[in-house]
Amino acid sequence: MPKPDPQLLEPDRYPARFELTTRFQDLDPNAHVNNVATAALFEDARVRFDWGMGVREAMAAHGRKSMIVSLGIEYLGEMFYPAPVIAYVGSLGAGRSSWSIGAILAQEGRVAAFMRSTIVCVADGRPASIPESFLEEIRKSLIRLDEPVT
Repeated sequence: MPKPDPQLLEPDRYPARFELTTRFQDLDPNAHVNNVATAALFEDARVRFDWGMGVREAMAAHGRKSMIVSLGIEYLGEMFYPAPVIAYVGSLGAGRSSWSIGAILAQEGRVAAFMRSTIVCVADGRPASIPESFLEEIRKSLIRLDEPVT
């Protein structure tokens, strides 16, 4: 995965923010949060974000499901226990049957990781169009790129 656009590393551009807890069991031999735990933190943030947008309800109402088809993480710095992690999450855009989410994890004011995932809308085991009502939620949750942030 190429290094993320610097704008994607600016927390103020993201529409959603979640505080997540680090756990002692997530440490590796170097005493920092390990890669698998980082992926789990991103999963927690992504699921909270999706639920907040109503993805489950929107998909169920149209006989559809959502599935992750791509996930990439860029590790940019270390995270440590017991300090909490702040996850910033937003939509990167949508096509006919899939949408992308971007997120960063920050700890004590430092961005430690960036994640991009692509999610596909599925019906009967095949890609299906995203319900229009959910497309509107995706549009409302876009990460603000190429505009000043205050």
